[in-house]
Amino acid sequence: MPHTQSQRWLYSCVLVCMLPTLCLGLLEGLYCGKENCYDVLGVTRESSKSEIGKAYRLLARKHHPDLHRGEEAKALAEEQFKLVATAYEILRDEESRNDYDYMLDNPDAYYAHYYRYYRRRVAPKVDVRVVIVVTLTIISVIQYYSGWQRYDAAIKYFATVPKYRNKALDIARDEIQERIHNRKGKNRKNLSKTEQKEELERIIRKVIEEKMDVQGGYAKPTLWDVLWVQLIICPYTLFNFIVWHAQWFWRYTILKQEYGREQQLYLIRRHMGMGQHQFNSLEDKQIEEYLQLELWQRDNFVAWKADQDEEMKKKLAENPRYKAYRRYMKNHGPGRITFED
Repeated sequence: MPHTQSQRWLYSCVLVCMLPTLCLGLLEGLYCGKENCYDVLGVTRESSKSEIGKAYRLLARKHHPDLHRGEEAKALAEEQFKLVATAYEILRDEESRNDYDYMLDNPDAYYAHYYRYYRRRVAPKVDVRVVIVVTLTIISVIQYYSGWQRYDAAIKYFATVPKYRNKALDIARDEIQERIHNRKGKNRKNLSKTEQKEELERIIRKVIEEKMDVQGGYAKPTLWDVLWVQLIICPYTLFNFIVWHAQWFWRYTILKQEYGREQQLYLIRRHMGMGQHQFNSLEDKQIEEYLQLELWQRDNFVAWKADQDEEMKKKLAENPRYKAYRRYMKNHGPGRITFED
């Protein structure tokens, strides 16, 4: 009975699957190709690394292209030299040698050979620990540099605000008088208007940096804030966190002690859902108002929050822009579907 087309395809697939077995595990494009790497170097599977290295050096000197004359001889020597170098690269490394021995011992595992070979070839050569260290270092440097940029932007902004600028001028009045208008010594000549303006700005900036306590995300950066240092002191930070919460639970939950100022501020900040830097950026007058309203007590905070929300609604209702926005949403909002286009 003649073979059908489907049977021919089936036989072809079986033949392709049997090729690795027929080739005894020596695959084209892998390791030394159809050559046995041990035979290429003239060693056995029991040979040590030193014996493999010695055999490689002898064959490398023998087949080096520079030692042969003539185009044909040089080409053959170059091909053999590359094969010897490839065999040595495979057998000198313990991992690649184990993969090669696995291929010799398991000729049927066709796809596994390709996987093990290319997994090792494309795997990164750099130690993962080095990559982690370099990444953390780069992040820490960027974090520290960005912190200084934010701090510098905050100082420049405060120098333009009349309230802080005038206060800085009052503090540095004597220094401004001496350094700009009444210069002494060999530089007795007064500065030009441009130089006076630049000197004045430097003095104002200096006073703001020294006298003003910039808090929050624009605070002056320190090395303690960078990621590297935070990771190093992470065990200490975690220990303090556990101890602090245990003391809080013991003092104010079990013993029912009265809250101090620091504890009251912590509860207020937690009720408001604000971070430490964000809460520190609030003005002292506003913080004192929160303390007077006793917002550390949950009931007081809930009532205060409801009043704030109601007041905000009234302000929005009286705002012309908000009224226009509400009219637009009423007439053209997502609740209305039209096909005017």
